[in-house]
Amino acid sequence: MAKKKSRPAVPARTEDKPATLKDLLSSEVLGKLQAQAAEMKADEQKRQEEARQQAEEARKAEQKRLENDFEHLLSSSSMDWKKFK
Repeated sequence: MAKKKSRPAVPARTEDKPATLKDLLSSEVLGKLQAQAAEMKADEQKRQEEARQQAEEARKAEQKRLENDFEHLLSSSSMDWKKFK
């Protein structure tokens, strides 16, 4: 069998990473931005919930209108009246 050659370990890079915006901002400003982001997410969820509720109400209103429409009830009912004699 051939001998396995050991490879020298790759040294970890010790270079300084470039400063990020998070590092440059003060903690106060960063806290304000995070609070604003959380508020925007909450507003978006609220808007989506309102849109969902509005669509549900519209669907219920349409269903109620169709239940009161004789033509719709007649066309959607089964036409086998012999079952009910």
